[in-house]
Amino acid sequence: MTRVIVVDDQSVVREGLVLLLGLLPEIEVVGSAGDGEAALRLVEEQRPDVVLMDLRMPRMDGVEATGRIRSAYPDTHVVVLTTYSDDESVFAALRAGARGFLTKDADAEDIARAVATVVRGDAQLDPTVQRRLLDTMSPRPTQRPTPPEVYRGDLPDGLTRREGEVLALIAGGLSNAEIATRLYITEATVKTHINNLFAKAHLRDRAQAVTYAFRHGVAHPH
Repeated sequence: MTRVIVVDDQSVVREGLVLLLGLLPEIEVVGSAGDGEAALRLVEEQRPDVVLMDLRMPRMDGVEATGRIRSAYPDTHVVVLTTYSDDESVFAALRAGARGFLTKDADAEDIARAVATVVRGDAQLDPTVQRRLLDTMSPRPTQRPTPPEVYRGDLPDGLTRREGEVLALIAGGLSNAEIATRLYITEATVKTHINNLFAKAHLRDRAQAVTYAFRHGVAHPH
């Protein structure tokens, strides 16, 4: 069982999420809170595995709460659940330590998948959130940018051309299987390239890889 806390300032949304998650056999809801301050107290008391965190809340918003939770309780992961998929605070929450991002139209299966993913130590980004995040991070080019899969510029940290292509496709939201299909290589080879580029660039997960790719101009939004 994965122990989860729900944090949202709208009581209807909060109670609905608690009810929804309570129907999932692999999740135990151990509490809910209406703002970041209450969430911190609840995390201290319950030590949950995952916090589902709203962003815009009174007294203490989700970004600050995420940073404090991750700093004080590193074994507790945060999944942002937000209405604002284009809000700059999504990127701020990523920097604060959030490992997952979902919009509030996510269903029970989406939430369960995100919870399981972050507990495993991976990151889960809703495609809409990822696109908005990347649009916010990316510079505005004066001409049409090069598609990620055919990037030909200089690569940072000694990445090979193939590693750069894999990184760009990760930033484009592709799975390992999709990258393998696009590049006509096996999934095992994709994993090898990912392990190598993560080691060279000192990356922990795909969320950091996305940030890195756009910061260094390895990928651009379509």
